Amino acid sequence: MTSSDNSSADASPILACTISRDVQNFDLLIEDMEAIMGEAWGDLGFNDALAFFQQPGSESLEFIAIAIDRDDEDNLVLLGDIISAAKGRGIKVILIAEEVTPAALHQLLRQGADEFVPYPLPENELQAAVERLRTPEPVAAPAETVGEALQAPAKSAHDREGVVLAVHGLAGGTGATTLAVNLGWELVAAAGKKGTPPRVCIIDLDLQYGSVSTYLDLARRDAVYELLSDTEVMDDDIFTQALMSFEDKLFVLTAPKEMLPLDLVGPEDIQRIIDIARHHFDYVIIDMPKTLVQWSETVLSAAHVYFATLELDMRSAQNALRMKRALQAEDLPFEKLRFVLNRAPKFTDLSGKSRVKRLADSLDISIELQLPDGGKYVTQAGDHGEPLEKSAAKNPLRKEIAKLAASLHELGQSDTN
Repeated sequence: MTSSDNSSADASPILACTISRDVQNFDLLIEDMEAIMGEAWGDLGFNDALAFFQQPGSESLEFIAIAIDRDDEDNLVLLGDIISAAKGRGIKVILIAEEVTPAALHQLLRQGADEFVPYPLPENELQAAVERLRTPEPVAAPAETVGEALQAPAKSAHDREGVVLAVHGLAGGTGATTLAVNLGWELVAAAGKKGTPPRVCIIDLDLQYGSVSTYLDLARRDAVYELLSDTEVMDDDIFTQALMSFEDKLFVLTAPKEMLPLDLVGPEDIQRIIDIARHHFDYVIIDMPKTLVQWSETVLSAAHVYFATLELDMRSAQNALRMKRALQAEDLPFEKLRFVLNRAPKFTDLSGKSRVKRLADSLDISIELQLPDGGKYVTQAGDHGEPLEKSAAKNPLRKEIAKLAASLHELGQSDTN
């Protein structure tokens, strides 16, 4: 490792620099920097960084890697000054953080850090971040070549804003994500047979275990984290660039690549995302985490329909009762919830139908939608990254979701006439 303190005029220029309280606390960072930069990097302490930026030796810097842990949160003002000073001199900034609170991380990213990498460093992640920093900014494509790239979704042609449909699983395995993904695709497919397909977007807000991208075989992009970490600067371009598309028809804001705390975003962040999504799409489907968080109320208030999936078992019944009590205690719009029974009993199962009635009566709710068991084909479709319509079009679950999509679209069309 080359120290920046003893660099001389005839030495090789320093192209990168780590900045930390003690770089020895980040041994994996040292190894990766040596592998990527060889001898063309140095190390600085927090108190030396600002002074070094004023020296001639800093002119060759491509980037700095600021490594922090939870003990450094008392130095957020100084760290912000370092990031601002680096950006002012055209130096890229990689933020490497270990066990730092979301609030501190958010504050530093807003100062202008270009990349974020968690510590311990995932394999090859620092190398990938450096390569992204070195990639030239894309040049706007001429009009005739735009069609070759991923098309940004056009704004809704309707005078009204898009319809928001939220899906919330009241217990694990109740089919919430399956419903969200297939409902989104069926809205595109069913409506498209009668004219121009509506614009549909799925937003995966399960920041830790979200699997919409898996069910549609879509990559998770770093742009999603960048969008979530600073929604105040989000505009149409930033939002559409964070989206992935399935067959150029269904657009998805996937969950982030890394597992993130649910309080990384607040109610204001979620409201901005919903507002811009409604501006661009006719239908916005939100796949919610099972946990109630600060911004759950934001989604509930914005949703036109809030689907709550459950099964015919005790855990679902208890969780539905807890959800009901929680919403009513806070005087929230519980009436927006539409309970969806997954793996509902067959038409000939009179005993099962009796159990469904007793469940609804005991909870004093109405189970308005009963979805049949799709069997192994549901798992296979998820593993293959395809909607049921493509892999098992005659599946009874797929048929029920298609009926739901058709009725929702017809209702939406009648509201606009």
